[in-house]
Amino acid sequence: MGTEIEADGRALRVSRRERAIAQMEAHDLDVLVLGRQANVRYISGAPQLWVVGTRPFGPICTFVRATGEIHLNSTWDEGIPEEIPHENLYGLAWNPMTLIGVLQNIEGTDTARRVGTDALTPTFAKLLPMAFPNAELVDAEQAMRAARRVKTSEEILALRRALAVAEEALARGAAELAPGISEKRLAGTILEAEAAGGVSTPATQDAAWVTSKDHPWRRAEGDGRVSEGDLVALSAGVLADGYVAEVARTRYVGEPTDTVRSLYRRRDELWDRLIDVCRPGKPTSALLDAYEQAGEKLPAMPVAHGLGLGFDPPVVSQNLRATAESEFLEEGMVLAVTGYVWEPGVGAVFTRDAVVIGADGPEVLTQTPSDSEAAHA
Repeated sequence: MGTEIEADGRALRVSRRERAIAQMEAHDLDVLVLGRQANVRYISGAPQLWVVGTRPFGPICTFVRATGEIHLNSTWDEGIPEEIPHENLYGLAWNPMTLIGVLQNIEGTDTARRVGTDALTPTFAKLLPMAFPNAELVDAEQAMRAARRVKTSEEILALRRALAVAEEALARGAAELAPGISEKRLAGTILEAEAAGGVSTPATQDAAWVTSKDHPWRRAEGDGRVSEGDLVALSAGVLADGYVAEVARTRYVGEPTDTVRSLYRRRDELWDRLIDVCRPGKPTSALLDAYEQAGEKLPAMPVAHGLGLGFDPPVVSQNLRATAESEFLEEGMVLAVTGYVWEPGVGAVFTRDAVVIGADGPEVLTQTPSDSEAAHA
């Protein structure tokens, strides 16, 4: 990862905008007014300042379908793609009327019929009609989700680069695993390795924990130190060049017993079922069914979720069964798929990998050896 602020690659920018334009046409949108960071970067290709938490909607990026012009909120030129000229940049403003004035001066705003926003506040619900006097304001988040849920080949390359950082960090953590080490030390090792890979924004800080022998999907109680006979989950997640990558493995501390090996075999059986249903046309509920067919209890967390610029749809969870039954996997989706099995008195084996839904079958992007190939530390 570089240290300079650079725009996303041209091929990546173009491929994403082509998908966005196709969805604008499908949803009959003349203009997009975007405020959510992932959507802004998807269209503009310009890195945005990292914002902790949430913030109110504001017109950060405006994309006009007829002209292809992008107008972007930015206080500097660094990292701005060449196709967004300096005159299309506008600075921060406390007065929302200043932003409305910017929108009014964009070519095509006065003739736009349908303008989509990815969020809205009461203030801008009143003010945006001033900038688009002849337009109907509609929800554009569905169009953006449809564009983002299927990845271009350039996006998959970006995800591979992000995964390389996450996997190296996971390997560093696994190398440190030994009796007596603390969960905090392991987490620190993983986060330090992510930073060394050029990523200052981890996707998660809960990077290492001893799995509970008493309760599923719990951290073991105690002093937070690893002991002989523990199953330790290691999870690395990064936000690299805008793309989220996640990988997780579980290591047994010591020489695996027959009971532990049996638990890993259960994980293998479950994993094979999960991967087998990652095919175009399958309902996302098939991932939930894979747990039931393997005789495993569904975990409290999602079984799978989309990866991309942030977390993309779908989110596959037992708490969203009706949604899972109505959504279908499509070629080009990238999912973070989770396998989780637990045995009382032993602990849990937790695995997460990035999987592409391919035309000829699933492709696991993650290169890290499976739990069963490197089960013990």
